[in-house]
Amino acid sequence: LRSTNLQTRTTNQLFHTTAMSAAKIAKLSDEQRSVDLKAVEESGWKVQEDRDAIYKEFVFRDFNEAFGFMTRVALRADKVDHHPEWFNVYNRVNITLSTHDCGGLSKRDLDLAKFIDGAAKVFV
Repeated sequence: LRSTNLQTRTTNQLFHTTAMSAAKIAKLSDEQRSVDLKAVEESGWKVQEDRDAIYKEFVFRDFNEAFGFMTRVALRADKVDHHPEWFNVYNRVNITLSTHDCGGLSKRDLDLAKFIDGAAKVFV
């Protein structure tokens, strides 16, 4: 019974925290798109044509480097509670960023994209 009560409280806290953070997340403004998004695009991220998201492919020397990179990104993504959509085959990692809570790009995507670019530089 204690385990069930703890699980219920934890689930309720998680829901409340997620709902509170979702309420604060806004799509990028026109000004942010023309300045901040443009800077991310200049580093190789591409705005997807079919949705409000950015995409970039990373290529490493081997699977070990790709997995090490993904681990760094995963730890950061978990810390900031913003997780990428990604796909990995051997030395390639394809990443798409979009904020589901606001239905498009947010500052969280740009911040994570900058972190991801920095994490990739460790392996170059």
